[in-house]
Amino acid sequence: MSLHPSSCHQEFSSDGTKHGTLTSPHYPSPYPPNTHCHYEFFGRGKERVRLIFQDFYLYKSADGSIDCTNVDSLQAFVNVDGRLEKVETFCGIDLPKPIMSNGPKLMLEFRGTQSSRYSRGFKISYSFVENFGINTGRQLKEFPCAFVYNSSEARNGTFASPNSPGPYPRDTECTYFFHGGETEKVHLHFTNFDVEGVLPCEAVSASDYVEFSNYMTEDNRFGRYCGQMKEFHVESERNFFKVTFRSNDRLDGTGFKAMYQFLEATDEYRAPPVQDKASHSLCIFEHFLMLIILAITQLHHQLYH
Repeated sequence: MSLHPSSCHQEFSSDGTKHGTLTSPHYPSPYPPNTHCHYEFFGRGKERVRLIFQDFYLYKSADGSIDCTNVDSLQAFVNVDGRLEKVETFCGIDLPKPIMSNGPKLMLEFRGTQSSRYSRGFKISYSFVENFGINTGRQLKEFPCAFVYNSSEARNGTFASPNSPGPYPRDTECTYFFHGGETEKVHLHFTNFDVEGVLPCEAVSASDYVEFSNYMTEDNRFGRYCGQMKEFHVESERNFFKVTFRSNDRLDGTGFKAMYQFLEATDEYRAPPVQDKASHSLCIFEHFLMLIILAITQLHHQLYH
């Protein structure tokens, strides 16, 4: 292997292509030691840069440390008020979750000081997107980030924070509008919730938050939600419901995942039954036992009749 530093610099512009693949030097063969690479992404207008990791295997020390300091690593930077700010550092062999920029620009810096015959590096799919990685509902182009869910199109479904299941981008506001029929209400069931902040999720604590409203404007009936929370439910008082997600330019979390359901105003929400693995296995065993008994009965009937 060469003892001389291996340098590389690549630029990706949405003018050329909206999506593609990025790999470390010599991938899938090991990257050379003393590798230092920069990868810069330039979108346009409302576009965000989204990276989805397909493979990731960097040199790691034998002590099993998960600290990314002074080891081979890949760092992600975004622009905050005209300056580059580091948002993620990846090392080791665990496949990172997707990441998304807070604007049209993003930069990756790869430092591979070590190497081994197993250190194949990384393979990343990149795309310039305007849907914030949200693939449900109908996007409203007149808003920076807004999606509408109509009961006339789907009585139930799911929605999630931007870039789910990866961490949500910084300095982002997304709104989700739910429109039911005249006699309907909206029921939301949050299955995962990790939004950086401390109650009551105010600006003074630099908290990201999720808030709810029965109206287009703010609704004092609902407080802001932030922090790490177990499963919870929220229900509208009428056939319209608005959910607003807001992140600042500081820390971030993995966001939220939720299910929505349009119910008749007089209906009570009933959670779907959850069958644990033990009872499921017992049902399979009982079914299998019944088949054996039926087979023996039929065989006995054929032999003695």
